[in-house]
Amino acid sequence: MTYNSCSFTGHRIIAPSHISKIDGMVARAVEYAYNQGCRKFYCGGALGFDTVAARQVIQFRLSHPDCELHLLIPCKNQSERWSEEQRQMYEYTLSVANTVSYICDEYRDGCMRERNKMLALLSDMVIAYVERDRSGAGQTVRMARAQNKTVYNIYPALNKL
Repeated sequence: MTYNSCSFTGHRIIAPSHISKIDGMVARAVEYAYNQGCRKFYCGGALGFDTVAARQVIQFRLSHPDCELHLLIPCKNQSERWSEEQRQMYEYTLSVANTVSYICDEYRDGCMRERNKMLALLSDMVIAYVERDRSGAGQTVRMARAQNKTVYNIYPALNKL
């Protein structure tokens, strides 16, 4: 099977036991997706796993300029309650993404679900960091599976390292 696009979804909080290992695991996942044909990478722009994934795609693009990072942001004011450091990283990510799309101007009920739906819809493959199925990331995984998309959940593998 050939893949053209890959989405990332995961929790906002990285488990303490995964912090030192997650960058390497995501870097390998990006390389794997690339080797499967993915050139478009979609990310939701949230804190935690989304930030790790976007950062790894940006790093990978340095040696693979045919890769594209596309951000699907639920609302324009997503970062208003983040720390200054978090906002600076977010602004940098926005500035280097190939495209930035917003579901809506301001937060409203359903905007996260719509973003999750788009992440599932636009991807051929989903790389997830999901421990809890009852979460936004779990919702994205369920949506992707319902569309017969390939899903790789790296959370269990990180527990084994």
